Amino acid sequence: MAVKWNGGHSSSVLCLNASAEGLVASGAERGELALWDGGGSPVAQLRLPQAEDVTSVVFSARRPSTLYTSHGETISVLDVRSLQEPLQRFHVNEEEINCLSVNDTDSFLAAADDSGAIKVVDLESKKVSRSLRHSNICSSVAFRPQRPQSLVSCGLDMQVMLWNLQKVRPLWTTNLQECDMQEESPQSAGQFFNPPLAHSLSVASCGNVFGCGAQDGKVRIFRVTGARFEHELEFQAHSLGVSQVLFMPEAYQLLSGGNDGKVLLWDVSSNVGKQQKSPAKSLHRKKAQAAASSRKDGKLNKAASNEHPGVVPKLSIEHGEKVNWLSCTEIKGSRRVLVADQTSSVSAYPLPEP
Repeated sequence: MAVKWNGGHSSSVLCLNASAEGLVASGAERGELALWDGGGSPVAQLRLPQAEDVTSVVFSARRPSTLYTSHGETISVLDVRSLQEPLQRFHVNEEEINCLSVNDTDSFLAAADDSGAIKVVDLESKKVSRSLRHSNICSSVAFRPQRPQSLVSCGLDMQVMLWNLQKVRPLWTTNLQECDMQEESPQSAGQFFNPPLAHSLSVASCGNVFGCGAQDGKVRIFRVTGARFEHELEFQAHSLGVSQVLFMPEAYQLLSGGNDGKVLLWDVSSNVGKQQKSPAKSLHRKKAQAAASSRKDGKLNKAASNEHPGVVPKLSIEHGEKVNWLSCTEIKGSRRVLVADQTSSVSAYPLPEP
């Protein structure tokens, strides 16, 4: 059963993040920001200027008292020990920001927005060091752990991209729709009606594996190898779009939240890495080669599909409301998944021990 955290907001909660010290930040519509202790009691509240929706909150890994928040086109830097006027503001994005990410050395901050831009701010010089771009709304961006110059992003252009801050162009790009077509999945025809618009991504603690949730209800798992990544695994996770994915601190345990009101816990450790020598490598062959092979076979090449009908969730939570954001924290020695939805409450559910 969920424990409801009430009293922090009067509007729909849009985003969550937990600090290394167990403090939880939540952002909501109309500029509402709240801080919670581990017991689910609000300890501080603030309404940010212009009452713009707070769309992302991220604690610094190096300085847990520093909180980065996005509201409208603005990024505010706050000190959670004294939640009042922002210490500083960045106004570098031209449209509403959807997601923030800070690398683990606290040297760069990335902000993905509705124009498709990812503005990367050098936190020492306080200036934009890179401007990266998707062709449509960029919904999610994440720095890779232990690799402060490397990040991944995804967007409503169905693109998943790997970047290095030393280059302006992506190192590697995958189009989720083309990926499905090359695999010749039986569901490929349906992709045109329910395209895999990418909503969320999360990188595992190892830094080499990341997951992406999309509008077609699937979760896709990728592995980074050098300057590229391979599509390792995919599975149908939700009956509607996957709004959130979150890798847990434990290797290869993944949470997904959907527009169907479900929160699911997956363990992909037995599948990740097992695909290295499979025909999945053919995903990035030239289209001409893929077309030629399909003509030659004259039938579905099921061996090339990474869809695993046998991947089942370890835990299924019938939350009941469309999931806006997921976070995870430890409370009194046990893990909790925190869920933000269309309501003004945060829901906390117990998770099984890994």
